Amino acid sequence: MTMHAFSHWLKNIDNLVFKFPKIFLTVIAALTLFFAFQVPKVQMYSDFADLLPQEHEYIKLHNSIRDTFGGANNVVMAVVVDEGDIFTQQTLARIHRITQAVDNVSGVNHNLLASLTHRTSRKVWLTDTGDVNSQPYYDPLKESWSDTELSKLRDDVMSNPRVFGLLVSPDLKAALIKAQFNEGQLNYGEIFDQLQQIRDTENADGVSIYATGQPMLWGWVYSYLDQLFLIFTTTVGIMLFLLIIYFRRAYGILLPMFGITISAIWGLGILSLLDYNLDPLTLVIPFLISARAMSHAIQLVQRFYGELEEVDEPREAAHRTFDSLFRPGSLGIVSDAIGLLLIALGSVPINVKLGIYASLWAVCVVFTVLIAVPLMLSLLPKPKPAAKRLAAEDALFGRVAAVVANRHGGMVILGVAGVILLVGAQLSSRVQIGESEPGSPILYLDHDYNVSSKVINERFPGSEELYIVARTDKKGGMKRPDVLQAIEAFQNHMLLDPELGGAKAVPDLVKQVNRIFHSDDPRWAIIPDTEAYVGGLMFAYMASSPVPGALKEFIDTDDQVANIVFFYKDHQAKTIRRAIHRAKEWINEPANQVDGLHIELAGGLVGVTAAMNESAYESNMLIIPLVLALIFVFVTWFYMSLHAGFIMFSAMMFCTVSTYAYMGLAAIGINVNTVPIIAVGIGVGIDYSIYIMDRIREETAKAQGHLQSAVLRAIATTGKAIGFTAACLIGGVIMWVFISDLRFQADAALLLVVMLILNALAAMFLVPSWVMIFRPSFIGSARYDDDGVLYAEKPQTA
Repeated sequence: MTMHAFSHWLKNIDNLVFKFPKIFLTVIAALTLFFAFQVPKVQMYSDFADLLPQEHEYIKLHNSIRDTFGGANNVVMAVVVDEGDIFTQQTLARIHRITQAVDNVSGVNHNLLASLTHRTSRKVWLTDTGDVNSQPYYDPLKESWSDTELSKLRDDVMSNPRVFGLLVSPDLKAALIKAQFNEGQLNYGEIFDQLQQIRDTENADGVSIYATGQPMLWGWVYSYLDQLFLIFTTTVGIMLFLLIIYFRRAYGILLPMFGITISAIWGLGILSLLDYNLDPLTLVIPFLISARAMSHAIQLVQRFYGELEEVDEPREAAHRTFDSLFRPGSLGIVSDAIGLLLIALGSVPINVKLGIYASLWAVCVVFTVLIAVPLMLSLLPKPKPAAKRLAAEDALFGRVAAVVANRHGGMVILGVAGVILLVGAQLSSRVQIGESEPGSPILYLDHDYNVSSKVINERFPGSEELYIVARTDKKGGMKRPDVLQAIEAFQNHMLLDPELGGAKAVPDLVKQVNRIFHSDDPRWAIIPDTEAYVGGLMFAYMASSPVPGALKEFIDTDDQVANIVFFYKDHQAKTIRRAIHRAKEWINEPANQVDGLHIELAGGLVGVTAAMNESAYESNMLIIPLVLALIFVFVTWFYMSLHAGFIMFSAMMFCTVSTYAYMGLAAIGINVNTVPIIAVGIGVGIDYSIYIMDRIREETAKAQGHLQSAVLRAIATTGKAIGFTAACLIGGVIMWVFISDLRFQADAALLLVVMLILNALAAMFLVPSWVMIFRPSFIGSARYDDDGVLYAEKPQTA
């Protein structure tokens, strides 16, 4: 199909739509009513599993061991005293009460609770008869403790490396309560409320209680959901105010608000029909899609008013508006949908869901705005004449037009853009895969959650755990001395990392029990040389404890799989890369291979985050180039011109590279949450360039090939609308920065603001400058035929 035939086909669609306006509007109204009934069924919650790339080998390991050794859904609470140490009757009783209360929190795994006062923390010793015995360090039934008994308890704890340092801080001023939660659709809000109630109840003068971990993090996120009403109300108010200032006429105010409302109803209805949840962290994206619906409506109303001044008949003006803007508007929406749909190519479920429902949401704008608004304008009464525009407003866009509508100005603009690209490429190299600072980037550094993480990591080996699994081919393989020696060697290799806080593994336990059997002589803290001896030590330890599964934190019930735990103080990108690199370095060394033993990566929060980072990197390397490439293909096909595709590709590259440069300067990492923001920003922002390029082409046809006057006219009309729509979107999105207590939402909003500004600048300056300097033939040869259809006089090959 030639460009001319394609244009005629679109013209026939235009005529069909306007031949039956009431029928089309009735269908749209009926669908809106249908979707409105689905909206109340939408659920807003976070599912931790949705954040994990389920096909990644680390996540498969995580899923296989989480019920045995624990997963990444853990809470770490710390009781810290200001004066003295924790070995007082009051403080120990407080630690015990907190431990018992945490054990009663919804969703907790009762078998994986750890605390100094918990029944699983036990003193082990050799009796006079040669038996191994044990008892809990803390007896909750004991009514009073003498100073001598407290001093003995302190000494006993300090002699056990599995408690001292891991559950009790080296300075003896803090104790940990660690809990694992069963993964799935946990009620994070309920868990958070229960944990916060524990903190409030047990707070006292001279005692501080801190809490960190994924359930606490998501609980804090949930606690700020009430802010959404304030954010949305403020945003709508700002947009409404800007519409009143700009249009000062009813249609210009009401129809864009109609567009954002109907688009939101359709989008949420689709979300409900797909049975997807709305995740609090991704709310900025659906909000932006609805706001883009308003942006398209602004373009339509602005063009309608312009056409009405020429023809003075509403139906004709609306029809001409539809003829002119349906094609570039549809192309812009397709670009939006491409950017959104490609997000689903990633391996993280939350982004797969987001890509599917958001792309469908974006496509709905074709019906709810591009078709509905012109049809409504054709049926509504004729509006009053426009008020005189502000002189300063016309002067501003006149100066912009004067700069870009001549070759010298265009050369300067393209030269500056080239320099920005080169500098941006250098700054882009600073962008990290993963987090670039300690704590959670979802919340601010001074937030209670990040303060808790900092305190715990300063006093203990680390709250961020890396699980590495040792697996043998046969049951009972963990009793083999050569297997235990290999695990110990691997553990020692990892401990050479000065940033690693500590480690816990079955060889340490075996050596400790062996030492106990030899009158607590430190020289016997070694791994025995026979499998039977190792098995005997393990059995003796289990027999000494009345608690079922005494070895469960170290090995499984078949003695075939062992968990090696490493404690890190953060899960920054550099920390995770170093940890995984060191582990692979030892595993891949042939000299370290032991027959029948396999070391597998990786679980715990550090392992899970490593998988998420690797997935984010792969998604970024796949999705962003595909967005650029497919938009290039669609634009090229739409205009039957490679040059048209290249212009849009250049504008996208400028904005994308500049965005990465900003991320490098602002220390925003590439992760599972930021990749969708970048993809959406590219797709949404390219609308501006499409609108301005198409208007230049249209005005060139009217001016019989005179490019300079076409550029001047395009900037004075469409350029002004682009400037206003960008201001509206920025004015709305920016409120997330000032109001939201969730740092990620604020950072994501600011990132979108930067992308919107960059895309608006590219449309206003780069595209017209390129057209003026290189004079692409698909624009220069554009003409109208006798039917009013826009086409190119010459076949387009470039």
